[in-house]
Amino acid sequence: MNNDVLFMSRALELAALGRGHVSPNPLVGCVIVHNHRIIGEGWHRQYGGPHAEVNAVRSIADESLLAESTVYVTLEPCSHFGKTPPCADLLIEKKVKKVVVCNEDPNPLVAGKGLAKLRAAGIEVETGLLAERGRELNRRFFTFIEKKRPYLILKWAETADGFLAPADFRPMPISGSLSRQLVHQWRTQEDAILVGTNTARHDNPQLNVRLWSGRNPVRIVIDRHLQLPASLHLFDGSQPTLVYATVPVPETAGATTFIQLDSEAPFLPQLVADLYQRKIQSVIVEGGAVLLESVLRQQLWDEVRIFKSTTILGEGLAAPALRGRLTSTKQVGEDWLMTYQPI
Repeated sequence: MNNDVLFMSRALELAALGRGHVSPNPLVGCVIVHNHRIIGEGWHRQYGGPHAEVNAVRSIADESLLAESTVYVTLEPCSHFGKTPPCADLLIEKKVKKVVVCNEDPNPLVAGKGLAKLRAAGIEVETGLLAERGRELNRRFFTFIEKKRPYLILKWAETADGFLAPADFRPMPISGSLSRQLVHQWRTQEDAILVGTNTARHDNPQLNVRLWSGRNPVRIVIDRHLQLPASLHLFDGSQPTLVYATVPVPETAGATTFIQLDSEAPFLPQLVADLYQRKIQSVIVEGGAVLLESVLRQQLWDEVRIFKSTTILGEGLAAPALRGRLTSTKQVGEDWLMTYQPI
């Protein structure tokens, strides 16, 4: 592994530390190198807080070394004023020698302008180092910008013989305790979690983080005719909840926001378009079967995560039929976790 790859790999590692804290901003890491030695590093830690480049520069003991240093950053330095000043301007002010970028920023507010600023200031710029790894790390951000919708992760647990639940919808744990804990960790990393009407009614889920430490996601529930009882956990006011319907809706009540969609237009495309407008960058779709199958059929998904347990039901609610590319398989406790992407 050459030094450039080594330093950019470190920047990508740092960027990943921001997962669950920076959305809708991208994950960004930065490493500053002088004479083949790292003298500063940082990452974007919190939405609205200093960007990776700022944190990396602040970590340097002797800023006079910047004039002979190379900055490795996972995403093109921003060129516009947002929550913070432009990072491209900071690197120009510090007179860094060279900037190596993993991915160019697809955000129209940046989109090459940061690189152009750096080059106009006489700073040497290289792009595309470990670009595929960078896109994978920021797949939520790239999907959000390029497809103008959230990144959708479908998740379900199924028995060894392919069922989601008993035929009578009776709540029954399918996956093991380690798998359930992993799901709660995932919830801290994504912006929102979506369930359908039947899942809300029969399972009465809390959709929060109880088995891991981190932020609770925004809860989203489909209730087209506003028939779900107010006594459900979803309406307890403990975290932001979006309710999507196709009938006239009441005003926002506490943490619960009601949204009316057009009953004559396709429902899911409207829902994801509204989530995009609300800057929700990623969603875990946790069920039920009708919702999961609808998302699959309309090809709105980006990733599917399936826990396969050793339980045998014999009969029940069948798991959705999936046509996708298996990308990973690993054991989680007594279950197998299989991850798929669209073909």
